[in-house]
Amino acid sequence: MKTILLLGSGELGKEFTIACKRYGHTVVAVDSYAGAPAMQVADQHFVVNMLDGTELDRVVATVQPDLIVPEIEAIRTERLSSYEQQDIHVVPSARAANMTMNRKAIRDLAAREAGLLTARYAYATTLEEFQAAVANIGFPCVVKPLMSSSGKGQSVVRSSEDVEFAWTSAMAGSRGDLQEVIVEEFIPFESEITLLTVTQHHGPTLFCPPIGHRQERGDYQESWIPHTIHPVLLEKAQHMASQITAALGGAGLWGVEFFLTDTDVYFSELSPRPHDTGMVTLNGCLNLSEFELHARAVLGYPIPTIELRTPAASAVILAQRASDTPPVYRGIEEALSHPDVEVRIFGKPTMRPYRRMGVVVAQASTAQQARTIASQAAALISLE
Repeated sequence: MKTILLLGSGELGKEFTIACKRYGHTVVAVDSYAGAPAMQVADQHFVVNMLDGTELDRVVATVQPDLIVPEIEAIRTERLSSYEQQDIHVVPSARAANMTMNRKAIRDLAAREAGLLTARYAYATTLEEFQAAVANIGFPCVVKPLMSSSGKGQSVVRSSEDVEFAWTSAMAGSRGDLQEVIVEEFIPFESEITLLTVTQHHGPTLFCPPIGHRQERGDYQESWIPHTIHPVLLEKAQHMASQITAALGGAGLWGVEFFLTDTDVYFSELSPRPHDTGMVTLNGCLNLSEFELHARAVLGYPIPTIELRTPAASAVILAQRASDTPPVYRGIEEALSHPDVEVRIFGKPTMRPYRRMGVVVAQASTAQQARTIASQAAALISLE
């Protein structure tokens, strides 16, 4: 059996830990705060600043893992190559983890090396460079920190009055010590999708049905599967996902995001791990959830096929205020009174406004019906 060192212990890491534990493996969870969700189900845990390379080295030396699985962006990723040189398997690879933690590296790889269709973009490290980039890209444009998560620091610049606010917001939302932003052309897309893509050590690249999602404040609020997409555009998205994951290398589940217009598909972003919108797979709508797919791919277990069993949707449960104590959840019983609803509470020890604290997943005969059921059930749950 393997010892897995999980770097980042949020709700996605928690479900991945459960999947690995079911196969009999040992999981050691690491995060910057105590009581993180994955720590609650792992065999052992450490609380460290993962941007401190010395601290990371200490944990790796203590645990001596067979695999290192990065689950967040705020990691001293350049250390991962040295761990690979010690014959520790980094998931999906040290190169992939290092590149995908930085929007600059992955965007340049996608647009310049792989030749994928993307929005026009520019980078900035100072307010002056930012102002010039916005002027070059034009209004409206989208601003994102090069290193962030859950939509933090993202905004849309619609006029010159928004420029300084967008810069300040991006700097405040940046994770780690990388203070740089990307300015992107605003694509008038009809919808966004996540294409969960599975690369294997031995076996073909596989795809889950496309997942549609809706965002607010740059963070996902609901997702549904399957999302309606023209077969030609789906084939194009799958080809693009195959190209970018092959260029990065390694085995695991990837969340590849695309913008869809009525005539084309644009590559947006990529995560080398389970995706938040993929929590819709937690209720059995697929024969294997995204976390089980990730675990199998990482551990080298076979994945014969990926099958959609039923349309499904997810809706997040958000905190509305800050609190340093664990919340009390109200309304779970009412939400579960619907026969096709399931609730997942993440177990985060503190709250802040708009922090994702849980998710409701629902099944129905169509994705639209599932969306209605999930959002209504989520509205019944409150945090006190």
